[in-house]
Amino acid sequence: MGTGPLHSGGIMLTDPQVRKAVARDRDYKLPDSGGLHLYVTKTGHRSWRFKYRFGGKERRLVFGSYPDVTLKRARELRDDAKRALRDGLDPGLESKRARLSRQKGHTNTFEQFARDWHATQVPRWKDVHADDVITSMERDLFKEIGGYPVDQIDEALLLHALRKVEARGAIETAHRLRQRAERVFKFASGEGVKNSNPAVNVKESMKSVPPKKRRPALVDVKQIRALIRASDRAAASPVTRLSSRFLALTAQRPGMVRNSVWNEITGIDWSDPGKPSPEAKWTIPADKMKQELDLREDEAFEHEVPLAEAAVEVLRVVRRFTGGRGYIFPGGRESSVPLSENAVGYLYNREGYKGRHVPHGWRSSFSTVMNSRMERLFPGAEKLLVDRLVIDLMLAHTPAGMSATELIYNRAAYPERRRELAEDWASLILEGADPVASLLEGRRRRVER
Repeated sequence: MGTGPLHSGGIMLTDPQVRKAVARDRDYKLPDSGGLHLYVTKTGHRSWRFKYRFGGKERRLVFGSYPDVTLKRARELRDDAKRALRDGLDPGLESKRARLSRQKGHTNTFEQFARDWHATQVPRWKDVHADDVITSMERDLFKEIGGYPVDQIDEALLLHALRKVEARGAIETAHRLRQRAERVFKFASGEGVKNSNPAVNVKESMKSVPPKKRRPALVDVKQIRALIRASDRAAASPVTRLSSRFLALTAQRPGMVRNSVWNEITGIDWSDPGKPSPEAKWTIPADKMKQELDLREDEAFEHEVPLAEAAVEVLRVVRRFTGGRGYIFPGGRESSVPLSENAVGYLYNREGYKGRHVPHGWRSSFSTVMNSRMERLFPGAEKLLVDRLVIDLMLAHTPAGMSATELIYNRAAYPERRRELAEDWASLILEGADPVASLLEGRRRRVER
């Protein structure tokens, strides 16, 4: 085979050389210029390939088969790819996007399945969450991959879209979008359109979510007692004061307390106010846990909260005040709306605790105080390890070393010890507190809506 004309990078191929390239006993390459080469397989198939580096990695782009793609056209495509590189773009990804854009308007697109999936979930979600999900996908996913068939979207395309979100500093949003995309691909597969679900594989390639800034929380028992006394006597509606005390006693997420309803409470004889309630518990349904924690369907779980007698007393008092219908802590005279999400926080701010303690801080207070207490009582003992596990389970946290699957099977474990710790916590923080019935009295602000 003769030599071709010279160029600045060496010898270039000629049309006769390309036409005469035949099969050999193994695959081989015929280099042209600028990273372009003709790849010939041992079966005689010939294709144009371009080798380049992007993002510190060597990559390869296939332009097509010869003679469908001529030598002249292959060089034009190589030049286009080099221009993309000069512009900071990955030519392989740009080629794929161009190819898929020609398929826009076809059925089975990502946007089509995303909207169908969203419609199936709306009845389970709060309106604000449903709006957030679809708005986030419209803004950041649909304009990037929405028009492409789901079975043609791979990791590179999805990651390209997610990294645009990361680039504006919205790391948590990018991770939520990845989770939602994973659900969409899974939904499409269930509808009969098989795909590789690239959202599963890109997780490790994304930026890590930065540690959340710790919420202000009191961890000194004397200061905690002072806060409870101040809250109990604050100028606020009785429901707000009672909600604050229940929040402190249960150490659950504020959103869970605000949206709790009476049929989630069991084990209390309402007809006998003086009767102990050793089996009293609050069961938070799986769908509420899913919404509050933005969990996937297969991660959602029911959460049982043992109620100390002091928490039962709060419920008895608020039940007399609100009538025991709808929301436990309503935001008005009617029980159809929950207490405002800012009501308890504003109460703490007015009492001088701004920057020192927030409603969510009760979770840190409970965890820190009770873990420290157990360390003093059972230093180095096996019981200490068990109690640390129990404290995490009471907060619906995944204990260290426990997988999500193990959590599902252990979420209701140690019920007796949970109740004991709930009673210990209540006794500890309510020392010197006013009787719960007094929270219906005193100064009042208008009802917080």
